[in-house]
Amino acid sequence: MIRNGHGEAGGAERPGPGGRRAVRVWCDGCYDMVHYGHSNQLRQARAMGDHLIVGVHTDDDITLTVDGRDTYEEVKQAGRYRECKRTQGVSTTDLVGRMLLVTKAHHSSQEMSSEYREYADSFGKCPGGRNPWTGVSQFLQTSQKIIQFASGKEPQPGETVIYVAGAFDLFHIGHVDFLEKVHGLAERPYVIAGLHFDQEVNHYKGKNYPIMNLHERTLSVLACRYVSEVVIGAPYSVTAELLDHFKVDLVCHGKTEIVPDKDGSDPYEEPKRRSIFCQIDSGNDLTTDLIVQRIIKNRLEYEARNQKKEAKELAFLEAMKQQEARPERESDCDF
Repeated sequence: MIRNGHGEAGGAERPGPGGRRAVRVWCDGCYDMVHYGHSNQLRQARAMGDHLIVGVHTDDDITLTVDGRDTYEEVKQAGRYRECKRTQGVSTTDLVGRMLLVTKAHHSSQEMSSEYREYADSFGKCPGGRNPWTGVSQFLQTSQKIIQFASGKEPQPGETVIYVAGAFDLFHIGHVDFLEKVHGLAERPYVIAGLHFDQEVNHYKGKNYPIMNLHERTLSVLACRYVSEVVIGAPYSVTAELLDHFKVDLVCHGKTEIVPDKDGSDPYEEPKRRSIFCQIDSGNDLTTDLIVQRIIKNRLEYEARNQKKEAKELAFLEAMKQQEARPERESDCDF
């Protein structure tokens, strides 16, 4: 799924540059509701070596062993531990909060409403306070973030330009399966994903959709290896101007309902007229709606999960502070 993290899937591991032994990198976590923060972590981890192995487990907490030791202590002592830079402004905790709170405050990058801020600050908060990992900071888009995720490649002669459009909200395995099917339609595909504006998505989805705003959705889609380019704020109707501008050869849509445009017209009328429209069955029925329904159904469980997660992380922070202070006290005794 990750653009800069894929190699020969299921194939033999290749040696590193110059014939040296390949550097194998291990990265683990829960990866619940995978978002662009996870993608950025894996991108950074992949850049540290030649072969990335990802461990998925039932708890992505920063934990301690039963005797209070850091679970990564052994690899740290061996000098084989590296940290990826955290992507600010996103967390699974925040996304869950957005799904449980019926508000559109997260649609824009403007100051959050007091209602949303109060909820985000208190969601699952443990009695011990708030920690810097689970705590939510406002997402700020930058050109550097986009560059990190983008392929930077333009379509080449002989490549088939395929256009898809949608919200791609809470980018999930259903989206990935769809894009993989689209990617497989041509020998040399160049897939362009058009992302609709937040207001447009809210018009045809309603409620508090989209859960992730346009800039967040952009990074999520750009991280997918099957996507070559993203149109940020694409028109809902696929117009002749858009098709001509990008020299589109094929337009694809999944099996989800096609909602008419505001004037009642078919948003895919032009590609259908040109006979370049194709509906794709991904074989995966997971949708953003289903994910949101799961979260709402298990609200109490998620709140308890976040309280437990924060309590463990705060305990880890306190242990780390004590460990860092210990050498200073020992040093004082030497005088």
